[in-house]
Amino acid sequence: MAAAAAGSASSVKETLPPALGSTSQPPPVFDGTTRLYICYLCPFAQRAWVTRNFKGLQDKIKLVAIDLQDKPAWYKEKVYPQGTVPSLEHNNEIMGESLELIKYIDGNFDGPALLPEDAEKRQFADGLIGYANAFTKALYSPLMAHAEVSDEVVAALDKLEVALSKFNDGPFFLGQFSLVDIAYVTILERVQIYYSHLRNYDIAKGRPNLEKFIQEMNKIDAYTDTKNDPLFLLDLAKNHLKVR
Repeated sequence: MAAAAAGSASSVKETLPPALGSTSQPPPVFDGTTRLYICYLCPFAQRAWVTRNFKGLQDKIKLVAIDLQDKPAWYKEKVYPQGTVPSLEHNNEIMGESLELIKYIDGNFDGPALLPEDAEKRQFADGLIGYANAFTKALYSPLMAHAEVSDEVVAALDKLEVALSKFNDGPFFLGQFSLVDIAYVTILERVQIYYSHLRNYDIAKGRPNLEKFIQEMNKIDAYTDTKNDPLFLLDLAKNHLKVR
């Protein structure tokens, strides 16, 4: 598949820098280097990281990993006042918000285009990217509230299943791999393991399009190179959710 091949070609396995904690020194901000500030465990930062990788920008955008459990004061004071990840340092500016950043990286750097020129697909993409935050809230809310699988969870997953049937020229939301897939896969990566272990609920069961989507995403190096061990993510979630 062209998308998977491109992802493999552009995703050279890199040596990841250590996460910077409270005792670390800041990088020389605004020295002309383009930097992507992430946390290796954050699904929102992972979106920007995957986009960078797929476009083959490992040498153009330097990763700076932040330890959010031991966050350095300089990150908020000198880099990004909101103190969240991801953020991008580019052309003497700092910008954040993952869904905006992936569009920015796609539109302002070289590499394979991740949004189509086709007007129908572009409109569909805008709608799905716009829904990503609501989807995330729908899936995480029952976990945070220690509630069972809700009607909202089922409806949100069914919405993705239907969306994945819109175009038949590939297994992704727009047929071919795009920013839409990046917007959802890092959330799906987590909720799949959380719901399986904490609610005994398989999010892909009875949803063949979603199952195929997850399978195909796991063939793209630009994404798989950013993944954490699922059981490690589960342990983190259990600790955060106070689950025994």
